[in-house]
Amino acid sequence: MDFIFSPWPWYVSGPLIGLMVPVMLYIGNKPFGVSATLRSVCSMCVPINADLYRKNDWKNDIWNLVFLVGILIGGIIAGNFMNDGNPVLLGEATVERLTSMGITDFNTLLPQEIFNWDELFTLRTFIITIIGGFFVGFGARYAGGCTSGHAIMGLSLFQLASLIAVIGFFIGGLLMSYFILPTILTL
Repeated sequence: MDFIFSPWPWYVSGPLIGLMVPVMLYIGNKPFGVSATLRSVCSMCVPINADLYRKNDWKNDIWNLVFLVGILIGGIIAGNFMNDGNPVLLGEATVERLTSMGITDFNTLLPQEIFNWDELFTLRTFIITIIGGFFVGFGARYAGGCTSGHAIMGLSLFQLASLIAVIGFFIGGLLMSYFILPTILTL
């Protein structure tokens, strides 16, 4: 059980994630990614005669909805029952940088300086959740998929669009980490 409760090294988890690509191709060339579930959920909620979502037949993508439910259940199980109680392990440079931005609680994945009830209606939380959520949703839709879909499945299939999207994800992540987030955290 210690192996399950401890963090897995990259040389175990990486190949396991990589093995998803041939499995998905074997079971029928299914696109791997989480953002496709949004299209399926919207297709379930919109009448079939509406031209929204290109009349997507969500019944063909039911496996993707089950996959998403599995992610949610797995996250709940891992967060509540497989937590060993130790603080999150971060590099010293990361701890120093976050401390300089006012984040000092590293006991959980969600720092209490940002994620607490007192911060819920602040400008900082509004920017992080509402505006950030809009950009994530818009970006995933505009790019034709999310980071997992493009980086895992798209790059494995040598798709140029996925390469461009992944480069954009990295550039956006660097801009967010080094310029935008420090500005937001000072609000």
